[in-house]
Amino acid sequence: MVGPAGVELTGSVEDRFGEILTPEALGFLATLQREFGTRRRELLGLRAERQEELARGGTLDFAPDSADVRQDHTWRVADPAPGLEDRRVEITGPTDRKMTINALNSGAKVWLADFEDANTPLWENMVGGQLNLKDALDRTIDFETGGKSYTLKPDEELATIVVRPRGWHLDEKHVLVDGERMSGSLFDFGLYFFHCARRQLDKGKGPYFYLPKVESRHEARLWNDVFNLAQDLLEIPRGTIRATVLIETIPAAFEMEEILYELRDHSAGLNAGRWDYLFSVIKKFRSRGRQFLLPERNAITMTAPFMRAYTELLVRTCHKRGAHAIGGMAAFIPSRRDEEVNKAAFEKVRADKTRESEDGFDGSWVAHPGMVDICREVFDGVLGDRPNQRDRLREDVSVSASDLLAVEKTPGEITEAGLRNNISVGLQYIATWLGGNGAVGIFNLMEDAATAEIARSQVWQWIHNDVELAEGPKVTPELVERLIDEELGKIRESYGDAYDEKRFADAVSLFKEVALADDYADFLTVPAYERMP
Repeated sequence: MVGPAGVELTGSVEDRFGEILTPEALGFLATLQREFGTRRRELLGLRAERQEELARGGTLDFAPDSADVRQDHTWRVADPAPGLEDRRVEITGPTDRKMTINALNSGAKVWLADFEDANTPLWENMVGGQLNLKDALDRTIDFETGGKSYTLKPDEELATIVVRPRGWHLDEKHVLVDGERMSGSLFDFGLYFFHCARRQLDKGKGPYFYLPKVESRHEARLWNDVFNLAQDLLEIPRGTIRATVLIETIPAAFEMEEILYELRDHSAGLNAGRWDYLFSVIKKFRSRGRQFLLPERNAITMTAPFMRAYTELLVRTCHKRGAHAIGGMAAFIPSRRDEEVNKAAFEKVRADKTRESEDGFDGSWVAHPGMVDICREVFDGVLGDRPNQRDRLREDVSVSASDLLAVEKTPGEITEAGLRNNISVGLQYIATWLGGNGAVGIFNLMEDAATAEIARSQVWQWIHNDVELAEGPKVTPELVERLIDEELGKIRESYGDAYDEKRFADAVSLFKEVALADDYADFLTVPAYERMP
């Protein structure tokens, strides 16, 4: 299908896709791409340059050329927008029809409608998700399965929608603008804003976003410029958009104040995206030896010194500037069969949310509706009738660059069980991702792309840093190859008739590509995207 001048769709336009892919909407996307595509590519180039500096032995620090922003105590971000004053519990999940209804009905204050890590970028998912959000705002959405019907509660009981578009590094290969793939970020943002900004404003709220994978103030500035142009084009007042930035890369941890400053008229705060943050730590310092070597992922807790430094600095930074500080995700999925598993997990989730609420966070994430009540109960105990605790300034917190980089102080070990878990989770997640589902329940945890990235990155790092397991053997490609075969056999047995031979063969191939190759792939989702239609 050929759209407006210079715009070509290579994806199919079926069912109701024409409601989203209108000539006017495609023209809006083309304007955003033409205006900002070059800057986006330049900023991705700066990421690569910084990675090369780190590989040569460089480090990260608070930037001297933006010290004036950090030292100026007069500026603050915009006051919370309608529907974002109280964020004590937020639920995350993809934008499929069932999840859209369940998330909005969950009792959470906010739903992170995810086009990124909990989503697979199949063309059908990306356009269908936009339709689901439009239908939800129009209250025409419903869903039936297994004789059960799903419909929305009254508007006043629904969570506020906050959309997470894809990160700057991802393309949308089904839309070409002047012969080049357009930015996945601009595609996701642009379609939602074009179709739903007015719909949200008519309901007394607004178009709100979560911004993933941001690495610098310059990338935040790009988003701010995108927001201004988009609002101008649709004649919506500047400042209507509000965005929460996920601090889920270690470079961004050194620029939290600057990121808030760049987005200050559009800012809704920062979030501690802790799983991607761990992935970023591994990725950025993957070849730097023992100083930046983490234990196996299930042994890393939020009490590790470098993680405490990161989260406490985030709360202090946000509240200093009048912004919300939102905590990390509780990934546990309640079991219908094992109450002992539930009991132990609930205690861990409660302890995690208690720590966050007592540290000053204004709210936190859960991945399953069954965890909303626990999170809300914990934050109710601290907040009471107050919508947030932004007035708690945490002036007792002082975090240095060395605190943020104190990775070697993380307790824990690297075991064969940990290596096997990384392999099994990686294989199962990739197989499901390639099949079109980006939020996968594995071992009673909701896994998304972030945890799969940690799993494969740790395998790569352990191989390339001559790590020995606690049991003695060194982690080598040969050992990993053998364990892949063994774990695949366990997966095949546990899946039974549901085991898909071809899909797992593809998953093994991709896992080996991103875990065993000499050259490290920055994101597994990039080569994975090329393997799907």
